[in-house]
Amino acid sequence: MKLGTFRNVLVYVVFLVVFGFGIHRILNFGKGLEVGIENSGFHSDPFSFVVWASDFSKNLKHPIALLILQLLVILIVARTFGWIVSLFRQPMVIGEIIAGIILGPSFLGWALPEYSSFLFPKESLKSIQALSQIGLFLFLFLVGMELDVKILGKKAHDAVVVSHASILFPFFLGTAYAIYLYQDFSPKGVSFLVFGLFMGIAMSITAFPVLARIVQERGLTKTSLGTLVITCAAADDVTAWCILAIVVAVAQAGSLLSGLITIALAISYVILMIFVIRPLLTKISQRYPSREALIRPVTAFVFIIWLLSCYVAEAIGIHALFGAFLAGVIMPSNGDFRRMLSEKIEDLSLLLLLPLFFVFTGLRTEIGLLNEGNLWFVCLGVIGVAVIGKFFGSSIAAKLVGQNWKDSLSIGALMNTRGLMELVVLNIGYDLGILSPPIFAMMVLMALTTTFMTGPILDFLNLTFHRNTQEEDGDKVLLSFAATATGTRLLELANLLFPSKKKETKIVALHITSSTDISPQEAEVLEKEVFGNLEEKANELGRSILTVYKNSSNVTKEIFNQIQDLSPSLILLGRSQTLFSHKEVAGKVLTIIESSKIPVGILIDRKFTKLKKILFFVSGIEDKFLESYQENISKIEDAEVTVLWTGRILPDWLKELNEIKTFPNIRIFAKERSLIYGENWSDYDLVILSLGFYVEIENTSLFQQQLPSVLILRK
Repeated sequence: MKLGTFRNVLVYVVFLVVFGFGIHRILNFGKGLEVGIENSGFHSDPFSFVVWASDFSKNLKHPIALLILQLLVILIVARTFGWIVSLFRQPMVIGEIIAGIILGPSFLGWALPEYSSFLFPKESLKSIQALSQIGLFLFLFLVGMELDVKILGKKAHDAVVVSHASILFPFFLGTAYAIYLYQDFSPKGVSFLVFGLFMGIAMSITAFPVLARIVQERGLTKTSLGTLVITCAAADDVTAWCILAIVVAVAQAGSLLSGLITIALAISYVILMIFVIRPLLTKISQRYPSREALIRPVTAFVFIIWLLSCYVAEAIGIHALFGAFLAGVIMPSNGDFRRMLSEKIEDLSLLLLLPLFFVFTGLRTEIGLLNEGNLWFVCLGVIGVAVIGKFFGSSIAAKLVGQNWKDSLSIGALMNTRGLMELVVLNIGYDLGILSPPIFAMMVLMALTTTFMTGPILDFLNLTFHRNTQEEDGDKVLLSFAATATGTRLLELANLLFPSKKKETKIVALHITSSTDISPQEAEVLEKEVFGNLEEKANELGRSILTVYKNSSNVTKEIFNQIQDLSPSLILLGRSQTLFSHKEVAGKVLTIIESSKIPVGILIDRKFTKLKKILFFVSGIEDKFLESYQENISKIEDAEVTVLWTGRILPDWLKELNEIKTFPNIRIFAKERSLIYGENWSDYDLVILSLGFYVEIENTSLFQQQLPSVLILRK
């Protein structure tokens, strides 16, 4: 043992003995100071199992322990169901809402009442509600920041018509249906004015956050349809929240005069936020433009503004949630500033606190109350009124302003998405005593149904109108990649195989993030990072490319969806390893090779620096399809194409190609198969061969390792 180590051990032992003995003496001395104190905190038999079990049971029921257990269960169940529905291309919010209903009395309370009462006792619901409200305030703040007011001017005329039609028509139908519902389903003491207005606004809501994610996931962000529907949803959200604030003010006011005063105060508050607080925040964002500069006091000031806005809105009587939403809307339009704020609160809000709101809503939702057939007919009526009002109202309005039928119906399907925003509105109505438990349950089911419908309707419309929108002429190449560097190399490869010509080949670059959890802002940042270098390379090569960014939990399925939509002439994929090694890693590539009916190319990248000397391996008549690529490459002035026949005698069809003078820079010769394994191929930049030949040499790993970058083509 080294001297230094021995000294450290000795010092540690001395301290342990001396001070340990001292503590023991002090505690014994202190016992003599106890007068008239029963030792109730300790049991006579500390090793009794019964005593231990009693203490353990008491610990489990402690409010903090129970809250932690509730958070664990809620987070696990919400994420599980969110992941399950994402496999069916549904927004994760649907799974999280379903998780809330399952943990509530509709399922857990009905199937396992003793576990439900232990996990969610009535006295613990206040803690869940308080935390869920904080989560909602943060979420509405994020929604307000996601809402870029500038987009309202891009397609303002069309958007205002479609958006207001998608509010007015369902609002009319909702108030009309309220006449049928009022006597049987409204709580006592609620006037028809309040009940009817609330039913109207509940039918008019569009879930802007869910809609924005669907648009982004389906690659519609840069299309005219995506721009229009996002603008419509933004205008819809602003209008609907303003109307909701008025409805809440009327509901909480004791008289007409009180209602007018509340509305006047609300207008003054909005003006103050827009014309005083917003310019102040804009100056702050200009002074602290970067992540390094955004110091904690600035972030704290933003949170103070957020909380004050919530408090003032609640004090006025238009609900704190409206204050949280408006605080987000007035944040500086500087995208970096908003994104930096979002990153600080998004995970905590969306992953931990917001699922509490779904469960709290689920605990309120008692589907068992709809225990009679006529109640289910009423529920179907609620769903029918919601769909007719929102879907058909938006679709017809979009058609009347000049959209084609596909885009009009797509707008209707997207505007019919209600999601979480509907639950927020419904909970406001429930808290204010406007909605009874049965009608609350019906409206929750309506929110689920209308959100679930969106994906299937869009898929059906794409399938129905696919033939009309499909381009028939010209070659199309689809580049699918994960790493940015791979995408750049695939682009160089596409440029080699399809040289620029009079009839330009359409190149589509596809990148899929294997997650459905990212926000539209995060997706925008990732998209810029992924395609930045690729677009620079395209400009350098003088080629135009179309970039498609998507996020999906099922990457392979999404690639097939793109193949179906585009019908490319060739699909190019990238790998850094040999194709058949580590098949679990190569699963996606192999699935595409085996299932796709379209030619596929797989690049095994060994870091080529140029693409001048190209070698083709040809092993049989089945490789004749490589001729077109040989001819295309030979048209490039400084390219050198070598075609190697892996057999003794050159076949006639290759002799004919060798004799054609149109392709002077193609060199063709034959070499016996066994002799090619000893050659040095390092002089070549790229080797191109068929999948069939690659499978034949699969076991000759040494030969494969000696090759430069390899492109495997499947007919």
